[in-house]
Amino acid sequence: MSEEMRDPGSGNLGEQVEAAERRLREAAKAAAAAEERAIAEIRALEADLERERLTHDEELERLRRGQAEELERERDAKEQAIAAAEGRLAEIEAQAGAAEERVEEAERRAAAAEGTNADVEARAREAAAAWLRGQIETIRREAANR
Repeated sequence: MSEEMRDPGSGNLGEQVEAAERRLREAAKAAAAAEERAIAEIRALEADLERERLTHDEELERLRRGQAEELERERDAKEQAIAAAEGRLAEIEAQAGAAEERVEEAERRAAAAEGTNADVEARAREAAAAWLRGQIETIRREAANR
């Protein structure tokens, strides 16, 4: 008896093994290709993530610089406004000082004028009294002459 007759399915078994090995190799190749595609995709995603992170960092830095510049402009504007207000305050204080001096001078002139008015009034009263005395004297003389 031949080998095939003793083991009727042995030829078929060899083909089945070869077919199984072939399928196994194809599956291993497919798995390796899938693994390579997955690794490539992961690397691409990591690269995209890194680019996004760099873009985000650059944008964040640009925003920080912009904010710092805006704060600096606001500080400068505030300092200019304070300087202008201080200058205006100095002008107002100078004007107030000049006004105080004018008021004091006006008060001195008013006091002097009051003193002058009082002197004029006193002289006028004295003149009126002298005139009245003169009138009385004239009336006395006329009465004495009558």
